[in-house]
Amino acid sequence: MMNSRKPQPDPPPSRGRRRLLGGLAAGGLAASQATAAAELLRPLDVAPWSRTPGAPTLDHPYGVPSPREANVVRRSARAWPLPGAASSMTPLADLHGTLTPNGLVYERHHGGVPDIDPEQHRLALHGLVRAPKLFTMDDLLRLPSESRIHFLECSGNTGSEWNGPSGLPVQLTHGLLSCCEWTGVRLSTLLEEAGGLSNPLKPESGWLLAEGADAAAMTRSLPLERILDSALVVYAQNGERLRPENGYPLRLIVPGFEGNTNVKWLRRLKVVDAPLQTREETSKYTSLLANGSARQFAFVMDAKSVITRPSPGHRLSTHGYYPITGLAWSGRGTIRKVEVSTDGGATWQLARLQGPVADRALTRFQADWRWNGGPAALLSRATDSTGYVQPTRAELVAARGLNSQYHYNAIQQWRVGENGEVRNA
Repeated sequence: MMNSRKPQPDPPPSRGRRRLLGGLAAGGLAASQATAAAELLRPLDVAPWSRTPGAPTLDHPYGVPSPREANVVRRSARAWPLPGAASSMTPLADLHGTLTPNGLVYERHHGGVPDIDPEQHRLALHGLVRAPKLFTMDDLLRLPSESRIHFLECSGNTGSEWNGPSGLPVQLTHGLLSCCEWTGVRLSTLLEEAGGLSNPLKPESGWLLAEGADAAAMTRSLPLERILDSALVVYAQNGERLRPENGYPLRLIVPGFEGNTNVKWLRRLKVVDAPLQTREETSKYTSLLANGSARQFAFVMDAKSVITRPSPGHRLSTHGYYPITGLAWSGRGTIRKVEVSTDGGATWQLARLQGPVADRALTRFQADWRWNGGPAALLSRATDSTGYVQPTRAELVAARGLNSQYHYNAIQQWRVGENGEVRNA
Protein backbone atom coordinates (compact mmCIF):
# COMPACT_ATOMS: atom_id res chain seq x y z
CA MET A 1 0.00 0.00 0.00
CA MET A 2 1.10 3.58 -0.57
CA ASN A 3 2.93 5.14 2.34
CA SER A 4 0.68 7.75 3.96
CA ARG A 5 3.57 9.90 5.14
CA LYS A 6 3.43 13.26 3.41
CA PRO A 7 6.66 14.09 1.53
CA GLN A 8 8.50 17.12 2.81
CA PRO A 9 8.53 20.05 0.38
CA ASP A 10 11.74 20.92 -1.38
CA PRO A 11 13.82 23.35 0.70
CA PRO A 12 14.15 26.91 -0.68
CA PRO A 13 17.37 27.62 -2.57
CA SER A 14 20.24 28.16 -0.18
CA ARG A 15 22.29 31.35 -0.21
CA GLY A 16 25.08 29.39 -1.89
CA ARG A 17 22.72 28.07 -4.53
CA ARG A 18 21.35 31.58 -5.23
CA ARG A 19 24.93 32.83 -5.65
CA LEU A 20 25.69 29.89 -7.94
CA LEU A 21 22.67 30.48 -10.20
CA GLY A 22 23.10 34.24 -10.04
CA GLY A 23 26.74 33.94 -11.05
CA LEU A 24 25.74 31.72 -13.93
CA ALA A 25 23.27 34.30 -15.21
CA ALA A 26 25.62 37.25 -14.74
CA GLY A 27 28.54 35.47 -16.36
CA GLY A 28 26.65 34.83 -19.55
CA LEU A 29 24.76 38.13 -19.68
CA ALA A 30 27.53 40.48 -20.78
CA ALA A 31 28.78 38.09 -23.44
CA SER A 32 25.34 37.63 -24.94
CA GLN A 33 23.86 41.14 -24.74
CA ALA A 34 25.19 42.32 -28.09
CA THR A 35 24.11 39.14 -29.85
CA ALA A 36 20.66 39.24 -28.26
CA ALA A 37 20.17 42.89 -29.22
CA ALA A 38 21.10 42.16 -32.82
CA GLU A 39 18.68 39.22 -32.94
CA LEU A 40 15.82 41.42 -31.72
CA LEU A 41 16.42 43.95 -34.50
CA ARG A 42 15.62 41.52 -37.26
CA PRO A 43 12.54 39.35 -37.87
CA LEU A 44 12.73 35.75 -36.82
CA ASP A 45 13.55 33.41 -39.69
CA VAL A 46 10.72 31.05 -40.60
CA ALA A 47 11.99 27.49 -40.28
CA PRO A 48 11.34 25.00 -43.11
CA TRP A 49 8.94 22.94 -40.94
CA SER A 50 6.75 26.01 -40.47
CA ARG A 51 6.23 26.56 -44.22
CA THR A 52 4.14 23.49 -45.09
CA PRO A 53 1.43 21.47 -43.32
CA GLY A 54 2.66 18.62 -41.15
CA ALA A 55 1.89 14.91 -41.34
CA PRO A 56 -1.75 13.80 -41.12
CA THR A 57 -2.94 12.87 -37.64
CA LEU A 58 -3.69 9.22 -38.48
CA ASP A 59 -0.29 8.50 -40.03
CA HIS A 60 0.43 6.82 -36.68
CA PRO A 61 -2.81 5.58 -35.05
CA TYR A 62 -0.66 4.50 -32.09
CA GLY A 63 1.72 7.38 -31.35
CA VAL A 64 5.45 7.00 -31.82
CA PRO A 65 8.41 9.08 -30.59
CA SER A 66 10.08 11.63 -32.83
CA PRO A 67 12.53 10.00 -35.28
CA ARG A 68 15.13 12.32 -33.76
CA GLU A 69 14.82 10.30 -30.54
CA ALA A 70 15.52 7.03 -32.33
CA ASN A 71 18.61 6.43 -30.20
CA VAL A 72 16.58 6.28 -26.97
CA VAL A 73 15.93 2.53 -26.97
CA ARG A 74 16.45 -0.54 -24.82
CA ARG A 75 19.82 -2.24 -25.22
CA SER A 76 21.36 -5.49 -24.06
CA ALA A 77 24.66 -5.67 -22.21
CA ARG A 78 25.67 -8.97 -23.83
CA ALA A 79 24.73 -11.68 -26.27
CA TRP A 80 22.71 -14.50 -24.72
CA PRO A 81 23.60 -18.14 -25.54
CA LEU A 82 20.13 -19.72 -25.39
CA PRO A 83 17.04 -18.95 -27.49
CA GLY A 84 14.56 -16.87 -25.53
CA ALA A 85 16.91 -16.19 -22.62
CA ALA A 86 17.66 -12.50 -22.88
CA SER A 87 17.35 -9.07 -21.34
CA SER A 88 17.22 -5.48 -22.53
CA MET A 89 17.81 -2.43 -20.40
CA THR A 90 16.08 0.90 -19.83
CA PRO A 91 17.99 4.01 -21.09
CA LEU A 92 17.97 5.75 -17.70
CA ALA A 93 20.25 8.62 -18.77
CA ASP A 94 17.76 9.72 -21.45
CA LEU A 95 14.62 9.67 -19.30
CA HIS A 96 13.01 12.45 -17.26
CA GLY A 97 10.85 12.28 -14.16
CA THR A 98 10.28 8.87 -12.59
CA LEU A 99 7.85 6.92 -14.80
CA THR A 100 9.22 4.66 -17.53
CA PRO A 101 7.43 4.70 -20.91
CA ASN A 102 5.99 1.26 -21.72
CA GLY A 103 8.20 0.88 -24.78
CA LEU A 104 11.34 1.36 -22.65
CA VAL A 105 10.52 -0.82 -19.63
CA TYR A 106 13.36 -3.29 -19.14
CA GLU A 107 12.94 -6.90 -20.22
CA ARG A 108 14.21 -10.17 -18.74
CA HIS A 109 13.04 -13.42 -20.30
CA HIS A 110 13.93 -17.04 -19.60
CA GLY A 111 12.01 -18.67 -22.43
CA GLY A 112 11.10 -15.89 -24.82
CA VAL A 113 7.84 -13.89 -25.04
CA PRO A 114 4.75 -16.10 -25.44
CA ASP A 115 1.97 -15.04 -27.80
CA ILE A 116 -1.04 -15.44 -25.48
CA ASP A 117 -4.68 -15.10 -26.51
CA PRO A 118 -6.34 -13.29 -23.58
CA GLU A 119 -9.70 -14.86 -24.43
CA GLN A 120 -8.24 -18.30 -23.72
CA HIS A 121 -5.91 -17.35 -20.88
CA ARG A 122 -6.90 -18.54 -17.38
CA LEU A 123 -5.57 -17.94 -13.87
CA ALA A 124 -5.89 -20.88 -11.50
CA LEU A 125 -6.01 -20.23 -7.74
CA HIS A 126 -5.78 -23.47 -5.78
CA GLY A 127 -3.96 -25.31 -3.00
CA LEU A 128 -4.83 -24.48 0.60
CA VAL A 129 -7.99 -22.55 -0.25
CA ARG A 130 -11.58 -23.49 0.54
CA ALA A 131 -12.87 -23.02 -3.00
CA PRO A 132 -10.34 -23.29 -5.86
CA LYS A 133 -11.10 -20.80 -8.60
CA LEU A 134 -10.37 -20.48 -12.31
CA PHE A 135 -10.46 -16.84 -13.43
CA THR A 136 -10.89 -15.59 -16.97
CA MET A 137 -9.57 -12.15 -17.89
CA ASP A 138 -13.16 -10.93 -17.93
CA ASP A 139 -13.62 -12.24 -14.38
CA LEU A 140 -10.60 -10.25 -13.24
CA LEU A 141 -11.70 -7.08 -14.99
CA ARG A 142 -15.01 -7.24 -13.11
CA LEU A 143 -13.31 -7.29 -9.70
CA PRO A 144 -12.44 -4.10 -7.76
CA SER A 145 -9.16 -2.68 -9.08
CA GLU A 146 -6.57 -0.20 -7.96
CA SER A 147 -3.58 1.57 -9.50
CA ARG A 148 -0.22 2.09 -7.78
CA ILE A 149 3.20 3.34 -8.81
CA HIS A 150 6.09 0.99 -8.01
CA PHE A 151 9.58 0.35 -9.30
CA LEU A 152 10.60 -3.00 -10.75
CA GLU A 153 14.25 -4.09 -10.55
CA CYS A 154 16.01 -7.28 -11.58
CA SER A 155 18.06 -8.75 -8.73
CA GLY A 156 20.99 -8.96 -11.16
CA ASN A 157 20.91 -5.21 -11.79
CA THR A 158 24.40 -3.62 -11.35
CA GLY A 159 25.94 -7.07 -10.89
CA SER A 160 28.60 -5.96 -13.37
CA GLU A 161 30.09 -3.77 -10.60
CA TRP A 162 30.79 -6.50 -8.00
CA ASN A 163 34.43 -6.78 -9.08
CA GLY A 164 35.00 -3.05 -9.47
CA PRO A 165 34.16 -0.45 -12.12
CA SER A 166 33.02 -2.15 -15.33
CA GLY A 167 33.50 0.86 -17.60
CA LEU A 168 29.89 0.51 -18.78
CA PRO A 169 27.38 3.40 -19.11
CA VAL A 170 24.46 3.73 -16.70
CA GLN A 171 22.03 2.01 -19.09
CA LEU A 172 24.14 -1.16 -18.99
CA THR A 173 25.00 -1.02 -15.29
CA HIS A 174 21.64 0.05 -13.77
CA GLY A 175 19.18 -0.34 -16.65
CA LEU A 176 17.40 -3.46 -15.35
CA LEU A 177 15.19 -0.96 -13.54
CA SER A 178 11.87 0.69 -14.44
CA CYS A 179 8.95 2.36 -12.70
CA CYS A 180 5.31 2.23 -13.79
CA GLU A 181 1.76 2.76 -12.66
CA TRP A 182 0.34 -0.75 -12.33
CA THR A 183 -3.39 -1.48 -12.42
CA GLY A 184 -5.02 -4.70 -11.31
CA VAL A 185 -6.64 -6.66 -8.49
CA ARG A 186 -5.25 -7.11 -5.00
CA LEU A 187 -3.98 -10.60 -4.24
CA SER A 188 -6.02 -10.48 -1.05
CA THR A 189 -9.18 -9.89 -3.10
CA LEU A 190 -8.52 -13.04 -5.14
CA LEU A 191 -7.96 -15.08 -1.98
CA GLU A 192 -11.26 -13.80 -0.60
CA GLU A 193 -12.91 -14.96 -3.83
CA ALA A 194 -11.44 -18.41 -3.17
CA GLY A 195 -12.77 -18.58 0.39
CA GLY A 196 -9.55 -17.86 2.29
CA LEU A 197 -7.15 -20.47 3.67
CA SER A 198 -8.49 -23.97 4.34
CA ASN A 199 -6.46 -24.38 7.54
CA PRO A 200 -5.50 -21.95 10.32
CA LEU A 201 -1.87 -21.89 9.12
CA LYS A 202 0.66 -19.94 11.13
CA PRO A 203 1.65 -16.75 9.27
CA GLU A 204 5.26 -17.85 8.95
CA SER A 205 4.27 -21.14 7.32
CA GLY A 206 1.97 -19.74 4.62
CA TRP A 207 3.53 -19.54 1.15
CA LEU A 208 2.29 -18.86 -2.37
CA LEU A 209 3.60 -20.48 -5.54
CA ALA A 210 3.36 -18.25 -8.63
CA GLU A 211 3.83 -19.75 -12.09
CA GLY A 212 4.08 -18.14 -15.53
CA ALA A 213 2.83 -19.40 -18.89
CA ASP A 214 6.14 -18.89 -20.72
CA ALA A 215 8.15 -21.79 -22.15
CA ALA A 216 10.45 -21.70 -19.11
CA ALA A 217 7.49 -22.00 -16.69
CA MET A 218 9.01 -19.32 -14.47
CA THR A 219 7.99 -20.30 -10.92
CA ARG A 220 8.65 -18.69 -7.53
CA SER A 221 7.65 -19.38 -3.91
CA LEU A 222 6.61 -16.27 -1.97
CA PRO A 223 5.93 -15.71 1.75
CA LEU A 224 2.20 -15.03 1.90
CA GLU A 225 2.17 -12.92 5.05
CA ARG A 226 4.76 -10.49 3.66
CA ILE A 227 2.98 -9.86 0.36
CA LEU A 228 -0.72 -10.28 1.13
CA ASP A 229 -1.46 -6.59 1.71
CA SER A 230 0.72 -5.24 -1.10
CA ALA A 231 0.77 -7.67 -4.05
CA LEU A 232 -1.32 -6.97 -7.15
CA VAL A 233 -2.35 -9.23 -10.02
CA VAL A 234 -2.15 -6.66 -12.83
CA TYR A 235 -3.33 -6.38 -16.40
CA ALA A 236 -2.30 -2.78 -17.18
CA GLN A 237 0.72 -0.51 -16.89
CA ASN A 238 0.82 3.25 -17.37
CA GLY A 239 -2.82 3.32 -18.39
CA GLU A 240 -2.80 0.67 -21.12
CA ARG A 241 -2.82 -3.11 -21.18
CA LEU A 242 0.48 -4.81 -20.43
CA ARG A 243 2.96 -5.12 -23.29
CA PRO A 244 3.69 -8.76 -24.33
CA GLU A 245 7.31 -8.47 -23.13
CA ASN A 246 6.05 -7.28 -19.75
CA GLY A 247 3.61 -10.08 -19.08
CA TYR A 248 0.51 -9.64 -21.28
CA PRO A 249 -2.21 -10.36 -20.41
CA LEU A 250 -1.52 -10.86 -16.68
CA ARG A 251 1.37 -10.61 -14.25
CA LEU A 252 2.12 -10.44 -10.54
CA ILE A 253 3.51 -7.26 -8.99
CA VAL A 254 5.14 -7.66 -5.57
CA PRO A 255 6.28 -4.14 -4.56
CA GLY A 256 9.90 -3.94 -3.44
CA PHE A 257 10.71 -7.60 -4.19
CA GLU A 258 13.31 -8.66 -6.77
CA GLY A 259 12.06 -8.63 -10.34
CA ASN A 260 11.84 -12.37 -10.94
CA THR A 261 9.22 -12.76 -8.20
CA ASN A 262 6.92 -10.46 -10.19
CA VAL A 263 5.97 -13.42 -12.37
CA LYS A 264 4.88 -12.54 -15.92
CA TRP A 265 2.21 -14.25 -18.03
CA LEU A 266 0.72 -15.43 -14.73
CA ARG A 267 -1.28 -18.65 -15.03
CA ARG A 268 -1.26 -20.22 -11.56
CA LEU A 269 -1.27 -19.25 -7.89
CA LYS A 270 -1.08 -22.11 -5.41
CA VAL A 271 -1.29 -21.61 -1.63
CA VAL A 272 1.18 -23.96 0.09
CA ASP A 273 2.64 -24.38 3.55
CA ALA A 274 6.34 -24.11 2.63
CA PRO A 275 8.56 -22.93 -0.25
CA LEU A 276 8.72 -25.53 -3.01
CA GLN A 277 12.43 -24.98 -3.81
CA THR A 278 11.92 -24.42 -7.52
CA ARG A 279 14.69 -24.08 -10.07
CA GLU A 280 14.52 -20.28 -9.83
CA GLU A 281 15.16 -20.27 -6.07
CA THR A 282 17.86 -22.95 -5.89
CA SER A 283 20.17 -22.97 -8.91
CA LYS A 284 19.16 -19.37 -9.70
CA TYR A 285 18.50 -16.26 -7.63
CA THR A 286 20.38 -17.62 -4.63
CA SER A 287 23.76 -16.06 -3.76
CA LEU A 288 26.90 -17.87 -2.61
CA LEU A 289 28.54 -16.03 0.28
CA ALA A 290 32.27 -15.93 1.02
CA ASN A 291 31.98 -18.66 3.67
CA GLY A 292 30.29 -21.02 1.21
CA SER A 293 26.77 -20.71 2.62
CA ALA A 294 23.81 -19.77 0.42
CA ARG A 295 21.82 -16.56 0.83
CA GLN A 296 18.37 -17.72 -0.22
CA PHE A 297 15.02 -15.91 -0.42
CA ALA A 298 16.62 -12.46 -0.24
CA PHE A 299 13.52 -10.94 -1.76
CA VAL A 300 13.75 -7.23 -0.94
CA MET A 301 15.74 -4.81 -3.06
CA ASP A 302 17.72 -2.62 -0.65
CA ALA A 303 18.06 1.16 -0.89
CA LYS A 304 19.98 2.31 -3.94
CA SER A 305 20.67 5.39 -6.03
CA VAL A 306 22.50 6.37 -9.20
CA ILE A 307 23.37 9.62 -10.93
CA THR A 308 21.90 9.55 -14.43
CA ARG A 309 23.15 12.95 -15.63
CA PRO A 310 25.98 13.55 -16.01
CA SER A 311 26.95 9.91 -16.41
CA PRO A 312 29.27 7.86 -18.65
CA GLY A 313 28.84 8.78 -22.30
CA HIS A 314 28.22 12.45 -21.49
CA ARG A 315 30.83 15.16 -22.00
CA LEU A 316 30.66 18.49 -20.19
CA SER A 317 30.98 21.13 -22.90
CA THR A 318 31.85 24.21 -20.85
CA HIS A 319 32.87 25.27 -17.37
CA GLY A 320 30.06 26.41 -15.09
CA TYR A 321 26.81 25.23 -13.60
CA TYR A 322 25.47 21.69 -14.09
CA PRO A 323 22.58 20.13 -12.18
CA ILE A 324 23.41 16.63 -10.95
CA THR A 325 20.30 14.47 -11.22
CA GLY A 326 19.50 10.83 -10.68
CA LEU A 327 17.17 8.23 -9.22
CA ALA A 328 16.84 6.65 -5.78
CA TRP A 329 14.64 3.78 -4.60
CA SER A 330 14.16 1.22 -1.83
CA GLY A 331 12.16 -1.99 -1.59
CA ARG A 332 11.64 -1.34 2.13
CA GLY A 333 9.69 1.92 1.88
CA THR A 334 10.23 5.51 0.80
CA ILE A 335 13.42 7.46 0.20
CA ARG A 336 14.16 9.74 3.16
CA LYS A 337 17.17 11.58 1.73
CA VAL A 338 19.85 11.47 -0.96
CA GLU A 339 23.33 12.93 -0.58
CA VAL A 340 25.64 13.82 -3.46
CA SER A 341 29.43 14.14 -3.49
CA THR A 342 31.60 15.63 -6.24
CA ASP A 343 34.93 14.83 -4.59
CA GLY A 344 34.79 11.06 -4.26
CA GLY A 345 33.01 11.04 -0.90
CA ALA A 346 35.24 13.46 1.01
CA THR A 347 32.28 15.81 1.43
CA TRP A 348 28.53 15.43 0.84
CA GLN A 349 25.63 17.78 0.15
CA LEU A 350 21.94 17.09 0.60
CA ALA A 351 20.08 16.72 -2.70
CA ARG A 352 16.55 17.96 -3.35
CA LEU A 353 13.89 15.26 -3.75
CA GLN A 354 11.24 15.69 -6.43
CA GLY A 355 7.84 15.03 -4.89
CA PRO A 356 5.66 13.24 -4.30
CA VAL A 357 7.99 10.70 -2.69
CA ALA A 358 6.10 7.42 -3.06
CA ASP A 359 6.38 4.05 -1.33
CA ARG A 360 8.63 1.59 -3.19
CA ALA A 361 8.80 3.83 -6.25
CA LEU A 362 11.58 5.71 -8.01
CA THR A 363 12.38 9.14 -6.56
CA ARG A 364 14.23 11.73 -8.63
CA PHE A 365 16.85 13.86 -6.89
CA GLN A 366 18.83 16.92 -7.96
CA ALA A 367 21.83 18.77 -6.59
CA ASP A 368 23.63 21.91 -7.76
CA TRP A 369 27.23 21.77 -8.98
CA ARG A 370 29.59 24.18 -10.67
CA TRP A 371 32.33 22.46 -12.66
CA ASN A 372 35.60 24.40 -12.64
CA GLY A 373 37.30 22.27 -15.29
CA GLY A 374 39.21 20.01 -12.93
CA PRO A 375 38.75 16.27 -12.34
CA ALA A 376 35.76 15.28 -10.22
CA ALA A 377 34.27 12.08 -8.80
CA LEU A 378 30.46 12.04 -8.62
CA LEU A 379 28.63 9.82 -6.12
CA SER A 380 25.13 9.56 -4.65
CA ARG A 381 24.04 7.90 -1.42
CA ALA A 382 20.43 7.06 -0.50
CA THR A 383 18.84 6.63 2.93
CA ASP A 384 15.38 5.07 3.14
CA SER A 385 12.50 5.42 5.61
CA THR A 386 13.80 2.52 7.73
CA GLY A 387 17.11 4.35 8.29
CA TYR A 388 19.04 1.99 5.99
CA VAL A 389 21.97 3.78 4.29
CA GLN A 390 23.26 2.70 0.89
CA PRO A 391 26.66 1.03 1.48
CA THR A 392 30.02 1.48 -0.19
CA ARG A 393 31.34 -1.31 -2.38
CA ALA A 394 33.94 -2.18 0.29
CA GLU A 395 31.21 -2.57 2.91
CA LEU A 396 29.12 -4.76 0.63
CA VAL A 397 32.05 -7.01 -0.36
CA ALA A 398 33.04 -7.37 3.30
CA ALA A 399 29.52 -8.59 4.11
CA ARG A 400 28.89 -10.86 1.09
CA GLY A 401 32.19 -11.55 -0.66
CA LEU A 402 32.70 -11.66 -4.44
CA ASN A 403 30.84 -14.84 -5.40
CA SER A 404 27.42 -13.22 -5.62
CA GLN A 405 25.57 -12.21 -8.78
CA TYR A 406 22.55 -10.58 -7.15
CA HIS A 407 21.44 -7.64 -4.97
CA TYR A 408 24.43 -5.37 -5.55
CA ASN A 409 23.39 -1.94 -4.26
CA ALA A 410 26.66 -0.17 -3.51
CA ILE A 411 27.35 3.52 -4.09
CA GLN A 412 28.25 4.12 -7.75
CA GLN A 413 31.00 6.51 -8.81
CA TRP A 414 31.40 8.38 -12.10
CA ARG A 415 34.66 10.22 -12.86
CA VAL A 416 34.81 13.51 -14.76
CA GLY A 417 38.09 14.24 -16.58
CA GLU A 418 39.61 17.63 -17.30
CA ASN A 419 38.32 17.28 -20.87
CA GLY A 420 34.76 16.98 -19.54
CA GLU A 421 34.41 13.29 -20.38
CA VAL A 422 32.42 11.26 -17.84
CA ARG A 423 33.51 7.66 -17.29
CA ASN A 424 32.71 4.64 -15.11
CA ALA A 425 36.16 4.26 -13.62
